[in-house]
Amino acid sequence: MPKLKTHKGTAKRVRITNNGKIVRERAFGNHILAKKSKARKRNMKTPAVVKGKIAKNIKTALGA
Repeated sequence: MPKLKTHKGTAKRVRITNNGKIVRERAFGNHILAKKSKARKRNMKTPAVVKGKIAKNIKTALGA
C-alpha cells in the first residue's frame, strides 16, 4: 500500500496535540461582532477539540 498524501487544506486548519487529540479553531469570529455578546466572542477565541468519527477522518486525511 503506498503512502497517503497529506490533505493540505485540513493540515492548515487543525493540529494534533501531544496526546493525539485534534484541535481546531472556532468559527464566526471574524466580522459582525457588534451584535455578539462578550461571552460568545470570548468563547470563540478558545480552541475546540474534535471528537468521534470526524476526528478519525481528519487523522486519515493528515496521514497520521
